[in-house]
Amino acid sequence: MTRKAILFLLVLLGSALFYACSDRKSDSSDNSGDAATKVPLGDPFIMYHEGVYYAYGTFSEDGIIVFTSTDLKNWEVPDGLTNGLALHKSDVWGDRWFWAPEVYHVDGTFYMYFSADEHICVATSDNPLGPFKQAEKKPMITDEKCIDNSLFVDENGTPWLYFDRFNDGLNIWVAELTENLLEIKPETMKPCIHVSQEWEKIWPRVNEGAYVIRHDGLYYMTYSANSYESQFYGVGFATAESPAGPWVKYEENPILQKPGNLVGVGHSAMFRDKDGVLRIVFHAHNSDESIHPRHMYISTVSFKERNDDPDVMVVDENYMVPQLKTD
Repeated sequence: MTRKAILFLLVLLGSALFYACSDRKSDSSDNSGDAATKVPLGDPFIMYHEGVYYAYGTFSEDGIIVFTSTDLKNWEVPDGLTNGLALHKSDVWGDRWFWAPEVYHVDGTFYMYFSADEHICVATSDNPLGPFKQAEKKPMITDEKCIDNSLFVDENGTPWLYFDRFNDGLNIWVAELTENLLEIKPETMKPCIHVSQEWEKIWPRVNEGAYVIRHDGLYYMTYSANSYESQFYGVGFATAESPAGPWVKYEENPILQKPGNLVGVGHSAMFRDKDGVLRIVFHAHNSDESIHPRHMYISTVSFKERNDDPDVMVVDENYMVPQLKTD
């Protein structure tokens, strides 16, 4: 299938390739028919590699789709990929609910962490476009449903995996990974954060979508709270002196909720652009009236100093609206 044909289907015939909107975290394509349409990704993640930005996210019932860009504004489906997929379900464990992918380049290998059928998984490739595959088709935790796994490699080289467990509503845990980045060390698993602030208690009990960076000697975790279906879905942050915690939430969270005319804003991740600027990518609802298809937005992140307290993470509310190229 040609790129032009894929884009035509994305805009006009999304239901033929992608999940119906009733699925928990799946998005069908934008049926507006506009020449330039918003990028239809939930749970978006952007990786910058060798002059190209790669955006992955929740969208397809058959795996994980990827879009590419050289300027963050204009995006397209790469040539040569079947239905635009970097990962196809035939190459990995699970056959439904492919959510929240994140891709990292480590020592020449690309690692995709993602959820399938409410289990956390990891697949590898030698190319950011895939195909991402599992040599052994299995989830990282076989006997428990978990979602939203995110990798953080500390300065000393220790790899950590953050993920959501369902044992207190939806809450965030962490564990060390083995050196090959494919397996969890079960004895290192420990809780990070759970619902504890008033703004998080709208409905239901949700802390999810962790992403961790290091700033000024501290570790900063962004996370999302409330149901992704709620217009009050939003982003907060917590800090710790160690990747394992203990984590302390910023007392004036959320730092991103209903910016401009957007609602249902959340499941964010961060990346450095080609100029070294710290960016944040997130999704929002389709409109005030409908959740799906969710769309991808990009903003910038800065830090504000505070006397003896940790710097405050600040998200610029003047967000960018990426567009899909259709020619």
